[in-house]
Amino acid sequence: MLDWIHAAIMGLVEGLTEFIPVSSTGMLLLTKKILGLPDGFWDTFTVLIQLGAILAVVVIYFHRLWSIAVLVPTVPRARHFVWSLLIAFLPAAVAGLLLHDLIKQVLFESPRLICISLIVGGVVLLLIDRFAPYPTRKDSMAIPLGASFTIGLFQCLALVPGVSRSGATIVGAMLMGVEKRVAAEFSFLLAIPVMAGAFTVDAWKNRKDLMNVSHIELVAIGFVVSFIVALFVIRAMLAIVTRQGFAPFGWLRIAIGAAGLVYFTYLV
Repeated sequence: MLDWIHAAIMGLVEGLTEFIPVSSTGMLLLTKKILGLPDGFWDTFTVLIQLGAILAVVVIYFHRLWSIAVLVPTVPRARHFVWSLLIAFLPAAVAGLLLHDLIKQVLFESPRLICISLIVGGVVLLLIDRFAPYPTRKDSMAIPLGASFTIGLFQCLALVPGVSRSGATIVGAMLMGVEKRVAAEFSFLLAIPVMAGAFTVDAWKNRKDLMNVSHIELVAIGFVVSFIVALFVIRAMLAIVTRQGFAPFGWLRIAIGAAGLVYFTYLV
């Protein structure tokens, strides 16, 4: 029963943080440390339940994704958008495959690194929110392929826990002149192939561990909780970004990172 509660808490954290630029992976790893959960299965758990949050994106943007899929054979604009997502996806996919073991075995084990990354990323968000280039690209369907590749390179930074995948891609997009709400939406949609790929790799590498029925139950609980929570967070995120920009998330990152440093330096 206690493991079920832990799985629900982790699912809640994932749903709350996957699409706001505070690093869901970093927050999940910090939560794991605070709850005292052992390494091994729970590290894999943090990756697998992210698919629940990604399913929320598919549900919210289903009509748009479906219309794009239908138009791809005949409409160049739809094909361009698909190519943009694929090109932005490739850098992180290649880097993730090459560095998978290093990330899981080294970077995942450094809570102080995560906290520092949160603080640095928070400062970057505050700066980009204030000094970003004037947005000239206000349509996610028309982002140039070169700009998409650059966004993909920025996404590679999120392989370091605490950096935030959504934060890195949004910063990269805004530096490319993409309007902030459009940058957030592009980041949401880009998460679909990225996290689906991460889920597949981790599920395959840990397939024997997942044969344990109790483990499957825990993943299911985290998956469902993260899915439901993310449905609400995505809409709230877009509303906040439209009205206030990314500064609130920058300050939130700094506060969480600073609190985490105090906790792991003086209280553990």
